[in-house]
Amino acid sequence: QVQLVESGGGLVQPGDSLKLSCAASGRTANSYAMGWFRQSPGKEREFVAAIRWIADYTVYAESVKGRFTISTDVANNMLYLQMNNVKPEDTAVYYCARDSRGLRVGFVQTQNEYAYWGQGTQVTVSS
Repeated sequence: QVQLVESGGGLVQPGDSLKLSCAASGRTANSYAMGWFRQSPGKEREFVAAIRWIADYTVYAESVKGRFTISTDVANNMLYLQMNNVKPEDTAVYYCARDSRGLRVGFVQTQNEYAYWGQGTQVTVSS
């Protein structure tokens, strides 16, 4: 059984940087997709970024390209989201997730591809 635990959220100002972490326990495999999603009040959960566990493939939502970086630490079973130049619209609960079948390029942005989810960490961007 896979468990995912997010951390690193908090209150920051526009333009600040923040790094989110996701600790993954349980079975891992090089082909798994790891993703970050977020949900703000009144909105559906949306895709942020995804990466193959061994970090040979990444994809980002247009809204975060050039500002966020997704990465993994395979040896320590860690997933990260480096958030730079944050904006108020980045305010949301951020969730990490992992698939169970291996990364499929055509579906990596679809939340139904991910079988395992963390509980989320709150990021608030406000001046």
